[in-house]
Amino acid sequence: QVQLVESGGGLVQAGGSLRLSCTASGIIFSNNAMGWYRCAPGKQRELVAFITSTGSTSYADSVKGRFTISRDNAKKMVYLQMNSLKPEDTAVYYCNTCTGRGIPTTGYWGQGTQVTVSS
Repeated sequence: QVQLVESGGGLVQAGGSLRLSCTASGIIFSNNAMGWYRCAPGKQRELVAFITSTGSTSYADSVKGRFTISRDNAKKMVYLQMNSLKPEDTAVYYCNTCTGRGIPTTGYWGQGTQVTVSS
C-alpha cells in the first residue's frame, strides 16, 4: 500500500519562499520517478515538477526558474523548493510517483499541503 505524506506548506507573502517535503512508503523509492502536483481553486490538477530515478528534472513553464525539485533516496524524501512565490502559486500541493513524463502512476494520494501566497 502506497502512502504519501506532504508537509511544509503555509501562508507566505508574494516573493517569499517555502520548501515542501514528501515522504513515500510502500514503494521502492529509488526506482520511481517522483512528481509534485497542485490543485488550485477552480482549476484541474496540474504537474508542477518531477524528477526521475536518475535525477533528471522537468518543470512546468509557470514555475521554471523559481522552483527546484530534489530527492534523497536514503531518506525516501522528495522536496520542492519554491522561491519568488506568486499569488497564482496558491494551491494544495501533492506528491506522487510518476512516469518519465510526469504522469501519476498510482491512484493513491496523500492529504496534500496547502500553500497560500498573499499579495
